[in-house]
Amino acid sequence: MSTSSLVPYPASKRALDKGVAAALLLALSPVFAIVLGGIGVDMLVARRDRGPVLYRERRISRGREFDLLKFRTLRRDVLAQAAGPEAHARLLEAEPANLTWAGRRILKPWYLDELPQLYNVLRGDMSLVGPRPWPPSMVATQVAKGLGYRNEVVAGWTGPAQVQKGVTEPAGYAELDSAYVDECRTRSGLRLVSLDLAILWQTVKVMARGEGLQY
Repeated sequence: MSTSSLVPYPASKRALDKGVAAALLLALSPVFAIVLGGIGVDMLVARRDRGPVLYRERRISRGREFDLLKFRTLRRDVLAQAAGPEAHARLLEAEPANLTWAGRRILKPWYLDELPQLYNVLRGDMSLVGPRPWPPSMVATQVAKGLGYRNEVVAGWTGPAQVQKGVTEPAGYAELDSAYVDECRTRSGLRLVSLDLAILWQTVKVMARGEGLQY
């Protein structure tokens, strides 16, 4: 992949990512404590829900692989089905019976399983806003269809497709992502920050409904 095809990641957007991610990790520390407490109680009561608190999946961001962090929502026996060089639990999470009690009642409805990715943002693996990071094989399939933007832009914790729950059909996600990537190519750094802030605010409103985000 040519470096000339990479979508700019301006200093203002990078500063927003680092600053907001750090502030959220601090401000949400009570939420992290509640989540960890709920997971702990769940594992104490339900043997089948026991297992690691976090799990990692290989994903792509701007053409580079990294370990995406998530709170575990799947039962350990179910998670074993996704084990391998390229684990991808998303399809298994669609079935409520596969989820732990904490995953079903606490994590998925409020999008809290994605909170550890704030650390990914601080590390520079991701941005706060952008197309969601996909596993390498899914990115390769999308590239084969002529959509290579996931190899060109920094992946996001949330994005324009994620805040369209109940509005946009899945077929429209690529169009929403592509439109955002076009904005990244053409907007100045400060105008891009204003767009990201608007998407972050929409994300907060979707999360407040307790329905989970599409991703």
